[in-house]
Amino acid sequence: MHTGNSRSISSNQLGPHEKVSELVRRHLANTSQKPFNQHTLDAFEDVKKWRLQVDPELRKPLIFDSCCGVGESTSHIAAQFPDALVVGIDKSELRTNKHVHYSDKAPNYLVVRADVNDFWRLANSAQWQLSHHFLLYPNPYPKSSQVQRRWHACAAFKDIVGLGGILEVRSNWQIYIQEFAVALNTAGKSAAVSPYHSAEPQTPFERKYWASGQQSWQVVSHL
Repeated sequence: MHTGNSRSISSNQLGPHEKVSELVRRHLANTSQKPFNQHTLDAFEDVKKWRLQVDPELRKPLIFDSCCGVGESTSHIAAQFPDALVVGIDKSELRTNKHVHYSDKAPNYLVVRADVNDFWRLANSAQWQLSHHFLLYPNPYPKSSQVQRRWHACAAFKDIVGLGGILEVRSNWQIYIQEFAVALNTAGKSAAVSPYHSAEPQTPFERKYWASGQQSWQVVSHL
């Protein structure tokens, strides 16, 4: 018996958007010149200082949990990778401020409020290389006209690829994951698509979707 009330994603797309590859090629060929948000510049400096404080020789693997919301997933990831440093990033101060509920679970992570578009670009410019990068249940923007707002079809995709590591993206919309795989293939990267489930949900969205009887999908790529 399902106890959740999350509605399934409704879209006018029946499969991957036909413009994904074209958009990816365009974004990979260009570099964003958009000015950085000051709060993200500040957050990036905070993360740099934190890394140097806890890992002066910068030898520990670095993991991003992007669009982490309240950071529940960040705490799970930090416990899963105790020898790494994990940075949870979300644009919402309201959500990141709620992270206090999880802050006693692992000492090897930090949750910051930042615009991930800017944060990824700053990290890429600084030549940071990730061991893993998690993008769990990003906003799917399911209308066909919104395709360029999806991470795999916007300018930020270039920085996602540039940061390297093992990328894991999850969604409850299969088409989103299929599109992400198309984008990765267009960029010359591998992409393994599969259903996803685990014994315990790692994010509030995951918990809600599973309680509503919805399936999760994932794409994993070694960038």
